[in-house]
Amino acid sequence: MTTCYIGIGSNLGDRQGYIDNAILRLGKIKDTKVKRVSSIYETDAVSVIPQGKFLNGVMEIETGLGATELLKELNTIEGDLGRKRTVKNAPRTIDLDILYYGDETINEKGITIPHPRINEREFVLRGLKELGRK
Repeated sequence: MTTCYIGIGSNLGDRQGYIDNAILRLGKIKDTKVKRVSSIYETDAVSVIPQGKFLNGVMEIETGLGATELLKELNTIEGDLGRKRTVKNAPRTIDLDILYYGDETINEKGITIPHPRINEREFVLRGLKELGRK
């Protein structure tokens, strides 16, 4: 099992409901267990597109899935919860990002780990610190 950290956010509709649903669904992925969830923070969107505030947090999970398999599962949850991928940084019902996958560094088409914008997102840094990951 690999310990992973997942960023979670929502800025459309029932933001907390989407986050709660995503956490529940993530815990139902085969060989995956949600260990802990940070506090949820309300943050301004980082985008030139006018949009509402986000609710954001970080989850610690353990998974037996490979990084690419995990990403596919997260994308499925996003789609099932109504995420539409239109333009970059558009408003979204749910956003799930792999921040860390164990201690691995991955830089392949479609997947970069650690997440390249960790240090640009205060809520990510706060959530990781709260969960004990530096």
